[in-house]
Amino acid sequence: MQHDFNVQKVTWQTHAAQLKAVREQVFIIEQQVPIDLELDGLDATAQHLLALNDVGEAIGCARLLGDGSIGRMAVLKHSRGSGVGAALLNVAVAQHLQQGVQTITLSAQMHAIHFYEKAGFEVCSVPYLDAGILHVDMQLVR
Repeated sequence: MQHDFNVQKVTWQTHAAQLKAVREQVFIIEQQVPIDLELDGLDATAQHLLALNDVGEAIGCARLLGDGSIGRMAVLKHSRGSGVGAALLNVAVAQHLQQGVQTITLSAQMHAIHFYEKAGFEVCSVPYLDAGILHVDMQLVR
């Protein structure tokens, strides 16, 4: 079911509860990532994006680090396939480009490679395990 949503730039200080709720559901509960790996201490200084549905519920998120990376991309299961992930990725890329970043990087789970390739990212590493899940590094050079 398609819902309207919007993507907002937020901070950990003001929106930690909503960001944590999405990430906990996707990474810790669904994918069984250990909480100490998920909460890595980088959130307080990172930029965050939060996708909210038409009634203000958090349905997705992403994290941008100062090194030009995008991470912690997560969309709640019931909102997947509705454009939320693509919108988060587009805003994240635009945000990095605005800040003068030439090479944007991310670590993609294997099942998400095609999603990122559609946005212009290319695989730039061999597969590796991160939190017990197979990933590859990807980059977008502008």
